[in-house]
Amino acid sequence: MQSDPLTLTSLGFQALITLLLALVNLGLWRREHRRYFLTWTAAWGLYAFRLALISVFLATRQVAWLLAHQLATGGTALLLLWASLQFSQEQVLRWQRLAMAAAAVLWIGVSLYGVQTFAVSGLASAIALSAVTWWTALVFWRHRRLTRSRSTTVLAGTFALWGLHHLDYPLLRPLGSGALYGVFADVTLIAVTAAAILFLVLSEGKEALAVRSTQLEQLTRLLLKAQEEERRRVARELHDEAGQILTAAKIELDLDGRSQAATLVERALIQVRNLSRLLRPTELDDLGLLPALRSLVEDFRQRAGIRADFHAPETLGPLRIEVEVALYRVVQEALTNVARHAEASSVEVWVRSDGDWVRVTIADNGTGAATAPTPHLGLLGMRERISELAGTLEITTATGAGFRVEAAIPLAATQAV
Repeated sequence: MQSDPLTLTSLGFQALITLLLALVNLGLWRREHRRYFLTWTAAWGLYAFRLALISVFLATRQVAWLLAHQLATGGTALLLLWASLQFSQEQVLRWQRLAMAAAAVLWIGVSLYGVQTFAVSGLASAIALSAVTWWTALVFWRHRRLTRSRSTTVLAGTFALWGLHHLDYPLLRPLGSGALYGVFADVTLIAVTAAAILFLVLSEGKEALAVRSTQLEQLTRLLLKAQEEERRRVARELHDEAGQILTAAKIELDLDGRSQAATLVERALIQVRNLSRLLRPTELDDLGLLPALRSLVEDFRQRAGIRADFHAPETLGPLRIEVEVALYRVVQEALTNVARHAEASSVEVWVRSDGDWVRVTIADNGTGAATAPTPHLGLLGMRERISELAGTLEITTATGAGFRVEAAIPLAATQAV
């Protein structure tokens, strides 16, 4: 007796879909090198192979092909279960390993014994396959409780339905005959499983990337904070220790009449004071943001030989020290970039309170650029300082129009405690 060609065609289509799923998982394994992708590749590849075996059996009615199909079915179920355990990173207990090994041995025994008895073979196959499929559903359900992932919930529900679907073989179909509704159900479940796995992998990759980004942001903030503290400490030591020593040495040299040596010491003292101010200006801690910025702009004008104008109100009100430091560093970094790269003859700095924001703007008349500047350590530090305070940093430029840097921080984050 030959099988219906439509049934064989349906099984072939199902095998093709399953094989494509195996190739997708193989590609994911080659890209990410995660073990469960390789296990899923083997599981879906074996699933497609078992469909080929049952097709051959239906065409030839030789019992050996039915036995091979049953063995491939058991292997597929165990591989799917193993992949789900690998994915959920569950620790496979000893009793679980023993249970899986016992299930494999029992499956082989039942297949060998029941291959000549269709009723026994079909019932045993359905029960064993359903049990393993439900176990897989349970693994995904446990993983869902930890991650609250919708894709994991879909996988758990799909494998639970698949377990029920396996039971229709002995109840609704005689072994050895195919049913189109069964093929349709299998293809649907495979498609849903494939989509859920892909969405789950993508969502977990997105979550991992988000966690990594958060960790990098936290690390950057800690580094900036440590850098600022180190700048303050070094500036204080230069000002209090090295500055005092050089001042005392200059006085001694002046008293001894060694004017040339005293002049050299005075130059060194000026360099030390300038370095101390660059690291951490005393005006910022003692007088506040506006005096510190006025001093910074004036010092830039003298050192760089570039016209620099500072525009600010009489007062901004009390600000948190973190806000003052962030805005000061933005102006400092922007002026440094003007001196190094802008080829400008003038630069203007504005500080103002605008509605619910405090804003700092630095604009030069340099050559500008056709595209946004390439991110570097200084620029990244500026962005991180401002974003930590829920602010924004915008840099606009155009060829021949210079650069314009604007930092804005909401007043709700600026008020001093």
